[in-house]
Amino acid sequence: MTTKADLAKHIQEATGLKKPEAAEVTDKVLQHICDTLISGEEVKISGFGHFMLRKKSARMGRNPRTGEAAEIDARSVVVFRPSHLLKKAVQTSF
Repeated sequence: MTTKADLAKHIQEATGLKKPEAAEVTDKVLQHICDTLISGEEVKISGFGHFMLRKKSARMGRNPRTGEAAEIDARSVVVFRPSHLLKKAVQTSF
């Protein structure tokens, strides 16, 4: 698993930035992605994929512990769709 700190370290090594600067770049990129999604827009990263919001309507579900019916509220969820290049790279790596 790669963490945000790992991403910052890779940015630091690839660009020669100091550690705090690389961490700031990582934070700013991730924050921009979050802010864009919150505003209702999609985020498309060429060659990687795109993030979008999907609205889920309210529905009936069941409490797994008790088995009784419960309504699940409407909500928005973040969905990621990988690009065909990412799919191909993952497929050929196995």
